[in-house]
Amino acid sequence: MPDSNSIRRPTAVVIGASAAGLFTAAVLARFADVTVIERDRLPDGPEPRRGVPQTRHAHVVWSGGVNAFEELLPGLTDAAVAQGARLVRIMGDMISRAPNEVWFRRFLSTHHRNLVCSRDLLDFVLRERVLGDGRITLRQATTARCLEGDATRVTGVRAHHAGKDFTLPADLLVDASGRGSHAARWLAGLGLPDVAEREVNAGVTYATRLFKAPPGAGDDFPLVNVQANPAKAPGRGGIILPIENHQWLVTLAGTRGGEPTAAPDAFVPFALGFGDPIIGRLLRNAEPISDVVTTRSTANRRRYYEKMKRWPEGFVVMGDAVAAYNPVYGHGLTVAAQGALAVRDVLRSTGLTAPGTARRLQRAAARPVAAAWNLAVGQDAFYPGASTTPPTSMERFLARFVDRAVETGARSPRAMGALLDVMSMEKPATRLFSRDMLVPMLFGPRKPHLQGPPLRDDERAVIQP
Repeated sequence: MPDSNSIRRPTAVVIGASAAGLFTAAVLARFADVTVIERDRLPDGPEPRRGVPQTRHAHVVWSGGVNAFEELLPGLTDAAVAQGARLVRIMGDMISRAPNEVWFRRFLSTHHRNLVCSRDLLDFVLRERVLGDGRITLRQATTARCLEGDATRVTGVRAHHAGKDFTLPADLLVDASGRGSHAARWLAGLGLPDVAEREVNAGVTYATRLFKAPPGAGDDFPLVNVQANPAKAPGRGGIILPIENHQWLVTLAGTRGGEPTAAPDAFVPFALGFGDPIIGRLLRNAEPISDVVTTRSTANRRRYYEKMKRWPEGFVVMGDAVAAYNPVYGHGLTVAAQGALAVRDVLRSTGLTAPGTARRLQRAAARPVAAAWNLAVGQDAFYPGASTTPPTSMERFLARFVDRAVETGARSPRAMGALLDVMSMEKPATRLFSRDMLVPMLFGPRKPHLQGPPLRDDERAVIQP
């Protein structure tokens, strides 16, 4: 009998030390020896890096993502909390206005939690955990050039480091390089057909600034979120994210014709111009401790790799390289973790090198992508100029129904639980048609709508007169 120690473990290469890349690498390490190639030099601590400019803006991890984090890497959430992150009750620890301008009550009966911290801190904790695995090798300052192989099988990647090109062979190659992925072009270069794509671009610009929390705002101050209304273009909104080190990370957003700028003196006045000025009023007494950072890279863009008629063995695309979303909805990190779970579930029953595995992995990873895509596009498609294709009749129906669901959830804790199951990506959208939603929607009883943000007295005292 052959010595079991001589059996070669499969090899996997992951392009990109993004959240999607690291979660996927953590899963693949159970089945293969993994190499992660990353074009940047990664920081040693919770600091921004050049290749991920969006990390400077506000991020949250919905409870569906928190659950996936813990299933993939038990203790990851506790590690983040130990360094200053918070688990925020939804909606109990939030002041939140929906896109249809309904204020949510701060119900405490639901189990849902958001993980809240700076993206720099979250990425650092994730890197420390994943790259500490001895089965994973990191190659920094290394750029992927093209795929090796042909239209039937990808055998590795051609890469560049320190002025030299070289080939990294792989039984499975994963592209997790983000919005700037070249996967579609690489596949076309192997002779495969173009991938179908769709873009819905509400024309959102983000402006973010870091503040020292004002006097009276404790470390448990609620997250404050005013969402833009697609029915009143240009849409304007923003979020105050209380993060580690007694700081507020504040991101303001505006669509075409109502964009925020990088001018420091314009930041608070822009927030005061929202339909409700609560964010601007809270910032009047807060000390800015950074410059204003802006970005326009906010389009929802999806590539339907899972629908391609031909797909090569040995290649998978993950994360933002498949679909990137308007960051305002906060689902990118959740999709990254849930996509990695989908990969794990396939590999538990199918060999990494077995025929057809890559196609099964690509289709499995598309399921959480589709859920987040529908949530984002359901709002953004209604902004003028967002898409060359107007919303379908089904999209219009679903948008109206979601508005009704929001109105019901804002007044009924039972309906709120169903709504948050979907918004948190814990359950599919069919949950909105359950008895927990439909009975309160159709028959009540329902509390009256709030007429303004539900601040407690101690929270209201933070606002400067």
